Amino acid sequence: MGEMDFERKALVKAVDAALQEVEQAMVEIRVATPGGRFHVRWDEGGSATALGQLPFFAEFLDVSGLFARWRDGCPMAYTSPNAPEVVDVLGTWLLSILDGQRRYAHVTGLRGDEVAPQILGMKKIISDESLRRALAHLAPNQPKLCSDKERAARTAQLARSTAWMDTALSDSTREALRTPWILDADTSVKLLYGHQAGAEIGYNPTKPGRPSHTLHTYWIGNLRLVLDVEVQGGKAHAAKHSLPRLRELLEGLAPEERPVLVRGDIGFGNERVMAEMEAIGQSYLFKLKQTPGVKRLIERLWRQGDWQGVGQGFEAVEGELRLAGWSAARRVVVLRQPVKSSLVAQASRKSRQPELQFLDPSETTKVWEYAVLVTNADYSLEAMDQLYRDRADCENGFDELKNQWGWGGYTTQDLERCNLSARAVALIYNWWSWYVRLAHPKARLEAITSRPLLLAGVARLTQHAGQSRLLLTLSHAAGDQIKAMIANIRKGLDHVRATAPQLPKAARWPALVRYIVDKIIAVRPKMPRQTALAPPGLAAAMG
Repeated sequence: MGEMDFERKALVKAVDAALQEVEQAMVEIRVATPGGRFHVRWDEGGSATALGQLPFFAEFLDVSGLFARWRDGCPMAYTSPNAPEVVDVLGTWLLSILDGQRRYAHVTGLRGDEVAPQILGMKKIISDESLRRALAHLAPNQPKLCSDKERAARTAQLARSTAWMDTALSDSTREALRTPWILDADTSVKLLYGHQAGAEIGYNPTKPGRPSHTLHTYWIGNLRLVLDVEVQGGKAHAAKHSLPRLRELLEGLAPEERPVLVRGDIGFGNERVMAEMEAIGQSYLFKLKQTPGVKRLIERLWRQGDWQGVGQGFEAVEGELRLAGWSAARRVVVLRQPVKSSLVAQASRKSRQPELQFLDPSETTKVWEYAVLVTNADYSLEAMDQLYRDRADCENGFDELKNQWGWGGYTTQDLERCNLSARAVALIYNWWSWYVRLAHPKARLEAITSRPLLLAGVARLTQHAGQSRLLLTLSHAAGDQIKAMIANIRKGLDHVRATAPQLPKAARWPALVRYIVDKIIAVRPKMPRQTALAPPGLAAAMG
């Protein structure tokens, strides 16, 4: 009898607690605002997501098979039964990057979302600590004190993860290499604020003296697609640190996939880089530092008077140069542009007081700005001028990836995970770039514009009779434009399904890219005669 009373009391206590929770949930909070009084109630049992348009991007990944191949090829193999599944790790990683997060700790902001995991076929969004540990499993560091067996196992795992990301990045860009394209090699600084491996004080124009990492990036010119990226120490900003991976990428491509040109700034205009490009038969276009030998060349060509206009206010002349330390004479192109605005020079007198001298060019005096290019390609002077000025588009890509994606963050104490995260961000960035061009073929949109248009929205999930329904609410003012862009996406995916129903998903991706490129070319205005590349190729069409 006593045991029954105890059980009855426990049951009554549990029921009271449940009722109390329900009553608290039903209680409305009265909030006084400038717009009047509102009654707010917590919706404890609701299922909603702030990534309301995620289903359309998930459909894009499903039809193309990109996410499935990335998931299936992942070399992560946990043995513990309590460990998260691969799809949960990669799905959490994908959602965090896609949401524009920059820190692993920001993953906590997604953990209350029960709709987004279902859309990607996940069971749950894992914690930031679980994500860090999973990436440490994929890209283990090399501690100084470990056995030879453990070191070999870590090296083998890192090699598998590297090959996995190589394949995924190649899948995201391979179809862009079927037509003439240009490879842009460049570096950027990633600022650090902790004690990370590779955090060194090197070239840092933004915050001198601040430790940093260096992002060595290999772009598909004008497309702003990332062919590959690697993270190195802060002092490894010279071109010699990019050269091994650059050559490996070039030699790993089939002859028909090789770039027609490799472009780089003054860091790449040196004998070592040019000699290696020539050794593998690769055309290049680099900028030269204005050393004394280069300045003598400018003076010599100035007297010849063979300058010709190449557009945009530039004049050009070509010659041949062999500097000390060069193995051969090479073709150089000198570009000049008159400086139209007033110039200010600073001069210091013996009193150490700085003075300003205003230089106003008159009609009889011209001040010129020079740039000297070195190349082994045979394009015209007009084409050379345009080709090198197009290289500046790399800076726009760096700005977008560092400030709107995750290249400025996802930092851990070991360099291996930083490198893996940078490549994952580049991969998701490539996927999203293709998706946005399918939605908006007229022009590319950066993430600061495309995310509110094609990702944001409130979606509420309801399930009835075995069907899952999403009620999507858009808060963006351009609601009609968003619906038209989603219609473009659905039309492209339906086209691929209809024309290639028997093909596996791996074969659908090339067909989908060809569809996107055709739409881009169809909406672009007729271009004037191409002077740089013939035929113009995909880069000219999408640039």
